[in-house]
Amino acid sequence: MPDSSDYVVVGSGLAGAATAWQLAARGHQVTILERNVPASHDGSSHGSARIFRYAYPDPFYTQAVLESKALWDGLALDTAAELITPAGAVDYGPERNPALLAGVLASAGIDHELLSAAEARTRWPQIAFDTEVLWHPGAGVIDAEAAVNAMVALAVGNGAEVLTGWSLSRTDRLDSGGQGRSGYRLTSATGDTVDAGNVVISAGGWLPELLGRLSLPSGFLAGLPEITVRQEQAFHFRYRDPVSAGQWPTFIHKAADIQAYGLPGGRDAGFAGQKVAEYNGGPLIPSAAEQTGIVDPANRERVVDYVRRYLPGLDTEPYAETTCLFTNTPNEDFLIDRVDNLTILSPCSGHGAKFAPLIGQWAADLATGSANFPQRFRSSTTAASSR
Repeated sequence: MPDSSDYVVVGSGLAGAATAWQLAARGHQVTILERNVPASHDGSSHGSARIFRYAYPDPFYTQAVLESKALWDGLALDTAAELITPAGAVDYGPERNPALLAGVLASAGIDHELLSAAEARTRWPQIAFDTEVLWHPGAGVIDAEAAVNAMVALAVGNGAEVLTGWSLSRTDRLDSGGQGRSGYRLTSATGDTVDAGNVVISAGGWLPELLGRLSLPSGFLAGLPEITVRQEQAFHFRYRDPVSAGQWPTFIHKAADIQAYGLPGGRDAGFAGQKVAEYNGGPLIPSAAEQTGIVDPANRERVVDYVRRYLPGLDTEPYAETTCLFTNTPNEDFLIDRVDNLTILSPCSGHGAKFAPLIGQWAADLATGSANFPQRFRSSTTAASSR
């Protein structure tokens, strides 16, 4: 007889680990199925460097960051782990609208300053600011891998089981007849099976290729937003002055010709430099299964040129580089939706890491039928469960 569980969570990146933690903490029987290992290096939640920030043009997200931070603090306390390192954040560039962001932060009561470019260059001479600058000191750097491991540990501590090397091939619906079970049977690529009353799919960049094999109602499937996957590239540039290492903020810069972001690279590259990348600058791929891990030379050239123009405090040649996955929706909102006891979870578009504990809470709320769920993440056809 197959193994069985009340809730099966497929994928143990940040979102899946957070959902499993929240479900297990509420007393549910939970099994995590992970195609590799938690925070796998071929996924989207590996490494030590993700930006935690409050600045959003949409007040909904800024308020959500505040809620998420409370959960981050509790997670750090419960696991005695340092998960967010303070660094602060600067936002600037002609397409970033720092004044608008400052207004949102002001309305939320979040500490910030709006500086002229000259004032900002005096404070951070290592950055060539080209517009006024929003500074908010409460931002920082998330250790994604440590966060995943912390949440998985809490889930296991509450009775969850983790099966690694378990690659989902398909799900099939079970009816209430026969063996007396309803829900789903999940089958792995090697033929192993697990039965579940409820399923949460948090497969990151593998989601597009899985959607057609999840026994989803056709109307629900047709109503989901388009999900695209990019193989992004990130580059690490050495600090020219090693003494300045602790003085680098995270940044988002929307120039006329490029949108770039950067943050202290942390453990990922020996604490020796700043991680810099072009937002959505990598090639589109059908799914994570098609990733090559090969850095695009044209993207490297664009980022090196960006560093040369805008970041005088860094060497202009990367000393380390890597690829990662961005899973995107058209409007950069998350996808958290449910039909027939199966929840689709894709906190995507390159900005989900900071919300991980809250996303887990939202997904657990939705999967258990709680009313405390923001409906903006559901598709317009979610009420239609007919095939």
